[in-house]
Order: sequence, then structure tokens, then C-alpha cells
Amino acid sequence: MMKSSLRVLPLVAMLSLLMTACASDGTDGAQGATGATGPQGPAGAAGSSGSTALTDTQLLQNDIKTVVVIYAENRGFDNIYGLFPGADGIPGVNPTSLSGYFPQTDRDSNNTVLSTLPQVWGGVTAAGQAVQIPAGQTATQKNAPFQIDAPASAGGFQNTGTVVDQTVITRDLYHRFFNNQMQINGGKNDKFAAYADSGGLVMGYYDGSKMALWNLAKQYVLADNFYMGAFGGSFLNHQYLICACAPVYPNSGAAVPASVSQISVDANGNPSLDQSAKSPSSALTGPAQFVNDSTLTPLNYAGDNQYHGVNTMQPPYQPSGNLPASSGNAQTADLGNKSTSYPQTATTIGDLLDKKGVNWAWYAGSWNAATTDAANATRSVIYAGKVQFQPHHQPFNYFSKFDPTNPTTLAYRNQHLKDFDASFLQDAAAGNLPAVTFYKPQGNLNQHAGYANIADGDAHIANVVAQLQKSPQWKNMAIIITYDENGGFWDHKSVPKGDVWGPGTRIPALIISPWARKNFIDHTQYDTASILRFITRRFNLETLPGLAQRDAALVKNGGVKMGDLTAAFDFTQTPQ
Repeated sequence: MMKSSLRVLPLVAMLSLLMTACASDGTDGAQGATGATGPQGPAGAAGSSGSTALTDTQLLQNDIKTVVVIYAENRGFDNIYGLFPGADGIPGVNPTSLSGYFPQTDRDSNNTVLSTLPQVWGGVTAAGQAVQIPAGQTATQKNAPFQIDAPASAGGFQNTGTVVDQTVITRDLYHRFFNNQMQINGGKNDKFAAYADSGGLVMGYYDGSKMALWNLAKQYVLADNFYMGAFGGSFLNHQYLICACAPVYPNSGAAVPASVSQISVDANGNPSLDQSAKSPSSALTGPAQFVNDSTLTPLNYAGDNQYHGVNTMQPPYQPSGNLPASSGNAQTADLGNKSTSYPQTATTIGDLLDKKGVNWAWYAGSWNAATTDAANATRSVIYAGKVQFQPHHQPFNYFSKFDPTNPTTLAYRNQHLKDFDASFLQDAAAGNLPAVTFYKPQGNLNQHAGYANIADGDAHIANVVAQLQKSPQWKNMAIIITYDENGGFWDHKSVPKGDVWGPGTRIPALIISPWARKNFIDHTQYDTASILRFITRRFNLETLPGLAQRDAALVKNGGVKMGDLTAAFDFTQTPQ
């Protein structure tokens, strides 16, 4: 911890600041952080004779002027930070783990412990790479977490003799809304292998100490009690990042009823997908098969008489994974396609920032290239080529306020949806990043299994941080690096019971700032929307309804509210 310095202002200056500061101290409502040092909430300062001390919120508003959110892909906490010293990591592997390991169990009603992990169905790695391990070579995996990138000296991947290092792309894994809840299984996390299409690969982890981001986590703050905001996959968690809500879908839409998931709900309110008659009886003989595991919830699942999109749907505007209708506008996607979302109208964090006059932007890697590629019947950038641009990772492109066919909304769209390659680093170097900046790396740099490796995204994001640290804005900047969801990978930590949308499995988060605590592990309970809570507190915004809904549900279920990330900061230190 840096040496503390008294933070006080003369009375005249203090009165000026109070004109823009919120009236309440607003301390962190979640369970307190523990780690290297520090109490719950941000470290504040005491007053002195003739001066007025600043509250925690006023210190936050005075010292943080730019918030940068870097949103990577599909990694659980244990998957890449499970070996981190001092963190609540992998049971039986990391000595500072706070709980034991629940062995993976089968799909039968007796919850039989699996004798081994299921083989990695379809093989370990994505196609087209030199490194390949067939499924048959993985049929005797011990029912326990294992190191994916084990060196040759340790036998390689599951003692196959083949090394799957961090430059290799593994196969993708199920990461879907109802499946994730079934895997969590009330907090035991013992059904990941049972309800995966990737068999035992779900239990794999990496030696994260090989990553550049690991070193940043050692230098600044690693949050080890941070959960993905919603159950399941990228589509819903990107929506949750900006609105703390789930997309609605009209009763008259083309996806009804074909894309409505068929589920049952037990006496405790836990949903599960109905398995088909063809589903193998054991996870050891094949992945589960379901009657209908699709994009929509049943009607009124959330008690609002609505259908909601929870698994991947495509934006209604280009760039989209769906082409325009044959007679439609070239800048839209075909609403007659069952996987196209209808334009959304819910309030987003962008709306609340606009209302306060706070500048913001969403920068996406290869946004311009994907927009150009959208005109092609055969795409070379969108879900294709080296870039692997993912349209369902662009949440604002689902909202009517960003309609490119209307001149007014087109101007607004161009103001807030920007291309990383064309302007992000340039804006950072010039000190012109918006006060709230989101950055979404392009597909091959986002660390998503199936089309991206660990190493390339790690190097890219670490370099982005290095460039931000050279920016004139760095002295008053907070960088939050996290992942949209777990990518289907197991994590041992029990998930707090919240509302119908989440939270889901634990994921990593790093907080990097001159004002962040140093060499600190933050155990405060957070989720994806804690980023929204932080932005809300910093810019004195209205509270999104989904934030209040989540906190109320957590408390109702005997838990605590989510924190707002301020426990990761110490505003009494000398920043560097």
C-alpha cells in the first residue's frame, strides 16, 4: 500500500465540488473486501481543522475522470486464475482455496459420482491446427480439475504426451442459459461435465502465470468473487453489461413457438431443460440431448408475460450474422429469420449517461471492416476469416436508438459506436477518450475457445493497457478488464442466488488504475453489473431497474448486495 496522504479541500473549493457531487457517501453495500490491506469500500480521508474532508464518493468523482471497460471472452476464474497466490482458487491445487471439491456427478436421479470424466467429445482442439488430440485418447481422465497446458515433463494434456499450450485453440464448449443453471446445480457446481457437449474439457485450467495480464493482476487488483451477470452465454451477458436486463421478443415474432425452450421447474424454482428420449443415460456415453434447447424462454418465465432472448440471437441491424430480407433495407437483418432479435427499447447505461451529459462510446475491433463485409452474401470478416468478428458481441446494435436507416439515429449511432482500429489508440494518445469507454476486442483477440487462443488475446489486451498508461488521461483513469462469461468452463465457487437472470458462474476481473490498491486481492462480491454500479456512482446517475432487482433478490435469498468496485480503490494514496 502506498503511503497515505490527507485529502482535504478548503471550504470554498469544497462548496464548489458539492455542486456536482452526490449528497450521499454511498459506501459499498456488499460484503467487505479483504486482501493485502484495506477495509470495505474505497479508502477515504479524515478532516482537519479549517478544512472539510471529502467523502468516498466525492474522492471517486474527483480522482476518476475516465472509465475504460475491456470486455474479453469466455473464461471462468479457475480456468485462468485458479493458481493465483492468495486467491480463492482451485481446491486441492491452490492452497488458498476456501472450499473443497465436489466431484462431478452423472445425470441420474441418484447423482452418481462419475468414475472418470467423460471423454472430450469431438477432440480437444479446434480443427485446422497441428495439435490434435482425438476424443478416444481422453477416455480415462480422473474426476478432478486438470491442467490443459501441462508441459511435456508432466505428460502433456491428460498424460497423452501432447502439449496444448496457450497458443493452441481448444474446441468450444456449451455456454447456454439453462445449461449453466443445471451445471451450477444449486451451488455445488458438480454437473458441469454432465451437461456439457465437450465432456471433461470443462474441468481444465491453465497456468495463468504465463500471461501478461497475470502480472498486471499482481501489480493492481484481482477480484476473485466476481460473477457473470447472467446465466449462459455471450449474447445475454453483453446485454446485461449495458442494461442489466434481458432482451424481449414479441409474441408474434417468427421464433414463436419453434424457438421457445422446453423446460421443467422443480419445487425450489430451479429450471432444467427437458431431455429427449434419445439422450444417453450417462454422461460417460455421450452429451445430453434435449427436446428443445433454443433461443427463447417460455412465455412469462420472468413473470412479465413476455418472451425473452437468452441464447444467441442476431442484431436487427448490420453488421449481423443474418442477411437482410430479400426485399428489405440492406442495413437491417431479416426479422423473418427466427434467430434475429427485434429492436430493443429498454433503458441502457448509455441513456443514463446521455441524460447527465456524459460522453461515452463503444469501440469494437474491426467494426468498420464488419460493416463493409455485411453487404457481402459470403462474409469474410463476420464469423469468418482471421478476424472472426462476432455481431452478437455488439449489444447497442440491438437497440432502436441505433437504427442506421434513420438519419437522426444514424448520427447518434456514429457518435457512439466506433471502430477500435481507426480511433481508440489515437483517442487515448490524444487524451480524447470519452469519460465512459467500452472496448470489445475482435474475435481472434478475445480469448474465446473455439476460434481464439489464450496467448494472442492476453498479449493484445496487455498492450492496450500499456498504451492507456501512456495517455494524458491515465492519471485519472480506471481500467476494468473482465470476461463476458465462463465459456462453459467449471469454476468451484458457489454462485450466490439472485434473480431469474443470474448471476452465473464466477469470472475474473482486474481493476487497474493509479488509484487502485496495489498487489491486492478483492474478495468483495461483484457481478458484471457492478461495472454499471461503479459508473452510476461515479457520474451520479439514476439506477437501472435491473440493478435494484438483482440486489433485492440477493437479499431476499439470504445473501448480500453486489458491490460497486470501489473497494478496489484507495484514494488516500499517492497515485502512480
